[in-house]
Amino acid sequence: MPMDNPLATFNLWAGLFGGLALFLFGMDVMTQALKSAAGDYMKDILGRLTRNRFVGVGMGAFVTAIIQSSSVTTVILVGFISAGLMSMSQSVAVIIGANIGTTITAQILAFKVTKLALPIIAGGFLISLTAKGNQWKQIGMILLGLGLVFYGMGIMSGALNPLRTYDPFIQFMISMQNPLLGAAVGALFTAVVQSSSATTGILIVMASQGLIGLESAIAIALGANIGTCITAGLASIGKPREAVRAAVVHTLFNVAGVLLWISFIPQLAELAHWMSPAAEGLTGMDRLAAETPRQIANIHTFFNVANALIFVGFTTQIARLAEWMIPDRPIKPQKAMLPKYLDDDLISTPSIALETVRTEIRRMGKRVRKMVREIMPAAITGTRADLEQVAEMDRVVDALHIAIIEYLGKISLANLSKRQSKELMQLVEITNGLEQIGDRVATAMVTSANKRIDEEVSVSAQTAEVLINYHAMVVATLNDALKAVTSQDPVLAKEVSRRKKDFSEMSRNIMEHGLGRLTADEPNRLKTYAREMEVMEILDGVFTVSRRIARTQL
Repeated sequence: MPMDNPLATFNLWAGLFGGLALFLFGMDVMTQALKSAAGDYMKDILGRLTRNRFVGVGMGAFVTAIIQSSSVTTVILVGFISAGLMSMSQSVAVIIGANIGTTITAQILAFKVTKLALPIIAGGFLISLTAKGNQWKQIGMILLGLGLVFYGMGIMSGALNPLRTYDPFIQFMISMQNPLLGAAVGALFTAVVQSSSATTGILIVMASQGLIGLESAIAIALGANIGTCITAGLASIGKPREAVRAAVVHTLFNVAGVLLWISFIPQLAELAHWMSPAAEGLTGMDRLAAETPRQIANIHTFFNVANALIFVGFTTQIARLAEWMIPDRPIKPQKAMLPKYLDDDLISTPSIALETVRTEIRRMGKRVRKMVREIMPAAITGTRADLEQVAEMDRVVDALHIAIIEYLGKISLANLSKRQSKELMQLVEITNGLEQIGDRVATAMVTSANKRIDEEVSVSAQTAEVLINYHAMVVATLNDALKAVTSQDPVLAKEVSRRKKDFSEMSRNIMEHGLGRLTADEPNRLKTYAREMEVMEILDGVFTVSRRIARTQL
């Protein structure tokens, strides 16, 4: 049917956009199922990164190949950087590796997979419908999504077939031999559909119909790498500085890589011919259609691997450049009460959302630790103004406590695995424990210290020293409990739990010291004793809650 026929035009656009919609929907289904099935393992793998940048590249490629989303990999990195578990330089290596991981899609699509679409859809649907375990259900959804990707490609392929003889389209594709125009088209299209895999998929479909030459396809594929940066940039708006820096690194790396290779497209095409199998039995358009898809996939992989090898030696410099471009902003006092890491967009990926909660708890824990550390001098010798400063810190703790609990409540509505449900309950217990410690300091300890001032009690130097040593053990215990939580270290948690015996002995010594001081010839001796024992009891409560927090990791 001629392309100037309205029905033919409608069929073309309906097939193209309908097939693209199925392709993108299948990618989304597959990605969500992969994140649900492999999210915890993915997080654990990245969490074991060493300082070796080559290991970082490999991890980034492996994780992204599994979940087929470099943006999800970047989100996890932001949490690790914020928590101090990974340096910006280490994250650069992972981001570089993530680009390699995305090329696996092109390699799969380059095979003649469209005929397998309906059997894969049927099998995936059957597994997801009948499986009892969540893991098998997710595997079924992965297959279902993959089948929809293949089916969408088949529909696009059929719709584009009439363009092989449509002169205006042929002339447009001839103009695409300009590498800058091709790169611009690839960047724009990828930015619109927000998927470089979709751009690569369409290129392979067009190549399988003989609609696009290899050099034009390479130019568009290069542009697609820049288009993905726009998606990452939009996703980082309003996010913490670490997220913005990760987006900047992604952009710097991809733009630099494209600029490096844009002038060598003819050489890349020759390399693609050399490294890809030839269809010897075919000629003309049929041979082009048979060979070009695999050539596109191979050169796409080569381009990203070569860029990784070139830039992996400059991860430290790239990180410093990103930190220079996006410097830290001082936190305004009114912003301290707002959660910094909790993001509703991540709730659909519980494993990552729980990791951001752990990062926010770390921030809350720093505030509580500062309160506990600073209350002791104020409690025994400070003024009312000193006590008010410590009490004011609890406003931030209370606000973060509410925000974290609300966020955990939202996560609890998602489809959680047993491991994730257990981790969620642990985080609730930890958050509540930190809030209790804040209240003990801001309410109980401040109230006791104000009584000391009202009653004109003066703690002796000898007793002050005893209480300060007691307080130091409480601070150390809280500090180690927080370390055990943020690093999920059961060994340290067990060591904290075993301190109860030593602490109980220290408590008895303080009580005996206080009883011995009752007979001292000093004014307000009974009131002094009451205030001293009150401080000890409050610190004992802080120790008990700290120990309970540590025990969540056992």
